[in-house]
Amino acid sequence: MKKRKEKIEEAEALKKELATVSTVILSTFQGITVADDTNLRRAVQAVGGHYRVVKNRIAERAAEGTSVAPVFKGLKGTNSIAYIETDAVSLAKVLTKVAKDVPAFKFRAGVVEGRVLSIAEIQQLASLPSKEELIGKIMFLLQAPAQRLASATAGVTRNLAVTLQEAIKAEKFSS
Repeated sequence: MKKRKEKIEEAEALKKELATVSTVILSTFQGITVADDTNLRRAVQAVGGHYRVVKNRIAERAAEGTSVAPVFKGLKGTNSIAYIETDAVSLAKVLTKVAKDVPAFKFRAGVVEGRVLSIAEIQQLASLPSKEELIGKIMFLLQAPAQRLASATAGVTRNLAVTLQEAIKAEKFSS
């Protein structure tokens, strides 16, 4: 059992982490097998996030004064948190997939950029395209006009060359 000093140190360390994150998703993990828990941790780490099982009082103390404080008030039962500093969509996608595969894993609430999300909103967030997909779409849209301009410019010279070739065949340039 942890001593009071260790619990305070753990809460302070968690508070420093929670102060820098953009997204926190609170969940319950009761009934999850060790293998499923290991897979969950690896999946969250693969997208750059962190996953922790937290004691309710320590989590509540750590959240005091941060943007995630409303979610951590009055926690009951077994809780875990997943958090990430940058890409909320990738974290939501990973956790939604785990929730589908492992029925014992359930969402409780979430916070994205200081806004509290419901379970339905977390699932909607997971349905959004990832950051990489959005960048790819933007790059395509930016590149498309340039491609059309290049095609049009090449078309003019190509059409001129074809017209001149036809004129030469028809002997329009004879002196």
